[in-house]
Amino acid sequence: MIRVVLPSHLRALAQTPFEVEIEVAGRPTQRKVLDALESRYPMLCGTIRDHVTKQRRPFLRFFACEEDLTHEEPDAPLPDAVASGAEPLYVIGAIAGG
Repeated sequence: MIRVVLPSHLRALAQTPFEVEIEVAGRPTQRKVLDALESRYPMLCGTIRDHVTKQRRPFLRFFACEEDLTHEEPDAPLPDAVASGAEPLYVIGAIAGG
């Protein structure tokens, strides 16, 4: 099981608790986790990634194991601690401004 923590606005939209558990076949990657998340919570389709390009939305970031994974390749394996369920993958709403 992969643990995923969503920002509050996406939790409210999907009506989920603070942390959700997602089943992913094989070695987990960002793409596999987001595919599984959108499959389980279809109302999240288009909120984390663009509907067509599947590119990450500009003001969302991904963190795990105290590392920023935002700009990692979508098919790069997630850290072992995330794959084992010891640590969650965080989807964070970024803040812009000055």
